[in-house]
Amino acid sequence: MYRQRRPRNDHDQLSLIAESESSDHNSSRPRPTYQPSHRPAAARRGQPQFATSNYASSTLSSSTGQTSNDLPEFEIPSYSSFIQDKSDLTRHQSIYSIISRKSIRSIISNPDIDTENAYSYYPHSQPERPKVEEEPVYSVQLQDFNPPPPESPVLVPAPLLPGEIPERQERRYKTKKVVQLTDDNLVLECPVPPHYLVKQTRQKGQEWEFMRYSAVTCDPDQFKAENFTLRPAMWKRETELFIVVTMYNENVNLFAETMHGIMKNIRHLASRNNSKTWGEGSWEKVVVCIVADGRKKCDTQVYNYLAAMGVYQEGVAKREVNGKPVEAHVYEYTTQVTIDPHMKIVESKNSDSGYVPVQMMFCLKEKNAKKLNSHRWFFNAFGPVIDPRVCVLLDVGTRPGPTSIYQLWKAFDLNSNVAGACGEIKPVKGALAKNLLNPLVAAQNFEYKMNNILDKPLESVIGYISVLPGAFSAYRYKALLTSPETPTEGPLISYFKGEKPTPDSGIFDANMYLAEDRILCFELVAKRNYAWTLRYVKAAWAETDVPDTVPELISQRRRWLNGTFFVALFSIFHFGKIYKSDHAYWRKLLFHLQLLYNILSIFFSWFAIANIYLTFYILANSLTFTENSPYGRSDIFKVVFIVLKYFYEFLVIIVFVLSMGNRPTGSKFLYTAAMFFFAFLMAYMTFCAIWLTYLGISHALAAGETSLDAVIKDPTFRNVILSLASTYGLYLFGSVLYLEPWHMVTSFVQYLCMMPSYVNVLNVYAFCNTHDVSWGTKGDTIDNMDLGAVKGSTKGGDSEVTVNMPTQEHDINATYLQAVASLRDKTKEEVQKRDAKTKQEDYYKAFRTRLVLLWCASNGLLVSIVSYSGTNQTGSYDTRSKTYLAFVLWSVAFLSAFRFVGSVAYIFLRLISGELRW
Repeated sequence: MYRQRRPRNDHDQLSLIAESESSDHNSSRPRPTYQPSHRPAAARRGQPQFATSNYASSTLSSSTGQTSNDLPEFEIPSYSSFIQDKSDLTRHQSIYSIISRKSIRSIISNPDIDTENAYSYYPHSQPERPKVEEEPVYSVQLQDFNPPPPESPVLVPAPLLPGEIPERQERRYKTKKVVQLTDDNLVLECPVPPHYLVKQTRQKGQEWEFMRYSAVTCDPDQFKAENFTLRPAMWKRETELFIVVTMYNENVNLFAETMHGIMKNIRHLASRNNSKTWGEGSWEKVVVCIVADGRKKCDTQVYNYLAAMGVYQEGVAKREVNGKPVEAHVYEYTTQVTIDPHMKIVESKNSDSGYVPVQMMFCLKEKNAKKLNSHRWFFNAFGPVIDPRVCVLLDVGTRPGPTSIYQLWKAFDLNSNVAGACGEIKPVKGALAKNLLNPLVAAQNFEYKMNNILDKPLESVIGYISVLPGAFSAYRYKALLTSPETPTEGPLISYFKGEKPTPDSGIFDANMYLAEDRILCFELVAKRNYAWTLRYVKAAWAETDVPDTVPELISQRRRWLNGTFFVALFSIFHFGKIYKSDHAYWRKLLFHLQLLYNILSIFFSWFAIANIYLTFYILANSLTFTENSPYGRSDIFKVVFIVLKYFYEFLVIIVFVLSMGNRPTGSKFLYTAAMFFFAFLMAYMTFCAIWLTYLGISHALAAGETSLDAVIKDPTFRNVILSLASTYGLYLFGSVLYLEPWHMVTSFVQYLCMMPSYVNVLNVYAFCNTHDVSWGTKGDTIDNMDLGAVKGSTKGGDSEVTVNMPTQEHDINATYLQAVASLRDKTKEEVQKRDAKTKQEDYYKAFRTRLVLLWCASNGLLVSIVSYSGTNQTGSYDTRSKTYLAFVLWSVAFLSAFRFVGSVAYIFLRLISGELRW
C-alpha cells in the first residue's frame, strides 16, 4: 500500500514509497520509485488530503526496451483541486482514499479513470472534474510489471493533521455487517466513540468499550420470557437501587437537572465508606433507567445529551426485526461522564469531582403510550431481569437533593415492613426566590409546605400515606409483586389496570386511574397477609417546577382533583381489604381514624363551593346592619353587599360556562380575570371578619366586661376569629416547630387570596370535565385500505399508475343491469347505530352531566336553606347563619388540630429513632 509521508519542514521533499501488498509477486522485481518535482499543494499544513494527492503522467519502461516517451500521459487532479470553497472543504474533509498497488494497475489499464473512487463514500456529492494546470506531476516508472484485472480499492481514512478539528457531517451508514441473532433477538455490541473513550479513566473492557443495543419486539410483560436480558443480570450484579426517570417531550434543560441530581446522589453513595452496603465500588449496585414515551416525541437535544454520555448512538436502532415491529429500543452503557444543567461536561480522567461510573439504560419507546406504560416497562420488563431491592421513581424536571436517594433507601433498610416512601417536594423558587413574585407559584409554595408539615407526617404516623407522588418516591420491589396465595391479585396488577381499560370498566375507574399512584398506595397497605406500611422521609427532598400560568394550573388540577376524589371513594368502599391484611390491631384502629378523617374531608370538599359562598354571604351581610356598619352608614354597605353578591354569583356562572366547553388555553383571559375578582372578594371578606371582631370586642368592653371569658362569649368573636385563629395559628406554630416559618411570610397572603379560586375555578373545572380522562396524548391513526391502492411510476418523463377497473363491454353492462335491477328491490331502512367509541363518549358525558347536576343541586339547596331571610322550621336567619358559620369554621379548626397532633407525633417518633437530633 502507498502512504504519503508528511515532510518535517517546508524544505523537505515528499516521498511516496511503494510497498508490496501480496506475497505472490517476485520480491526481486524492481519497485517503483517516485520523485516529485516539488511539494504538492495538498500537503500544506491544516488541509485534509488524500493519502496520495496526485496522479502523475507516467512513462513505462519494460524489459523489452520500451521508453517512457512511448507511453501516454494521464493526469488526475488532486483532492485539493476539488475544493472550490470553504464549505466544500468542511463537507469533504473526511473523504477516504488510497492508491494501492492494485489500484495503480487499474489506473494504467484504464487511463480514462475518473474520480468516482475518491468520492465513493459520498456518492451524492461527486463534483465535476476541474481542469488543473498548476498541480505538480509525478513521474512513475514501472519495470517488469504484468498487471492483473483491476480490483476495487481499499478505503482508508486519512489522518487528521495537528490542530485540525473534525466537524459534524451528514451521517451515512454504508457499512453492512452480518450479525447473529441472540435467541432470535437483535442485540448489538456497538463500539463507543474513541474520542469519548480516550478522555475516561477506565478504557479497557467490554463494559467501557461497547454500548449494548437491544431491539425489543415484544410486550413489556414478555420481556424476560422472550429471552431478553440486561447487562447487570449478565454480569450477575446485585442491584440495590433501580432508578427510573420517565419523560415525554421535556426539554434538555429539565432532563439535565434531573440527571445531574442523580449523579450527585450516586457520588454520595460511593463516598459512604463506613457503610456496609455503600462505599467504593458501590456504583455497581445502582442502575439508572430512562424511559422516553415515544421516539418522535423526545426532544432531539436529549439524544445529543445521552450521546455525549456514551449511552446513545444514532443510526443503530432498527424499526423491524424479522417482520416483527420493534416496540422499544434499549441502550445500555456504563457512563463515566456527567453533564451539569449548564451543559458543562465533567469527564472522569480530567476531573477530581468524585463522580463515579453509572450504569445507564435508555428505553426509547417507539410509540407514545402514556406514563403508565412507561412504568410497566420499568416494573414488568426490566424489574424481573434485574431483581432490585428498592425502586426509585422520578419525573424529568424533578431534581433530587444530593443525599435524598440515600435517605429514601435508608427508610427501607431500617424497617423491613416499609413498602413505600416519599420525600418532600419543593417548588423551584429561583434565584433570590424571584419565582414567589408570581402569586400562583407563591400560593402553591404555601400549599406544598403545609402538606409536608401537617398532612404527610400524620399519614406517616398512621402508616398509610394516601399518595406517594410519582415525581419522587420509592418502593420495595418485593412488596409490589404478587404473592403465591393470590397470583391474580397484587399492587402492580391493580396499578396497570388503568393502562388498557376493559369493556366492564366505567368512567369511575377511568377517573380513578388519573391518580394511579394513590391506587398503588392503598393496594400495598391492604395487601392480603402482609403488614406493609408507607413512610414519609423529611430528610429526603426534591425540587420541581410548578405551573406558573393559569391554564397550566387548571389542567394539572383537573387530573389531580378528579383522581383524588374518585380514589378516596374507592378506598372508602374497599376499606374491608384492611381486615384481610396482617396489620396489628392498634394500627388497624389508626386506619379507622384515618377513614373517618377522609370521610369528613370528602364531605367538606363536596360542599366547598356552598361553604365559601355562605361564608362570604354571612360576613358581608353582617355589615348591612346599622349597629355593625362602619361609621353607622348601613345603607352604603347594603348596596355594596347586593352588588358583590350578584357579582360573585355571576362569576360562578361564567366559570361554569367556560368549564363546560372552553379549554383553559383558549380562554386564558377570562379564567385569569375570574381568579383576580375572586381574590378581591376574598380581601373584602377578610375585611368584614376583622371589622366584626373589632365590634365584638368593643361591645364587650363598653359593657364593662373586661374578663377574657366575656370576650370569648361573644358569638361573633367565638365563631369567626377564634376558629380562624385556631386554624392559621396551628399553621404558624407547626411551621415554627419544623423550623420552616418563611413560607408564612412570603406566601400566606397569596394563598389566602387564592382560596376562593381553588374552589370556584379549579374544583368547578374539574367536576365539569369528569368525562375527560385523557392525559393530553393522541392515539395512533389507522389508514383504511378497503378501496385499494395504486402505485405510480415514471416512464419517458410522464407519470403512470396501474389501476384495476372494468374495461370490457360485458363487465360494464353487467354492472349497469345489476344497478337497474336493484331499484326494484325494497330495502329496509337501516337503523343508525353508534360505534363503540361514540357510545363511550356519550356515556362519559352523561355521567358528567348527572354528577354536575347533583353537585349543583346539593350545594344550591344548602345555600337556600342557610341564606333564607325569613323564619321557617329551621329558625330565624340570624340563628341559622351563626350556627352554620360556627359549624363550618370549627370543623376546619378541628381537622387542622387533628393534623397538627399527627405532625407533632411524627417529630416525636423521629427523636426516638435517632433520625432527628436537637
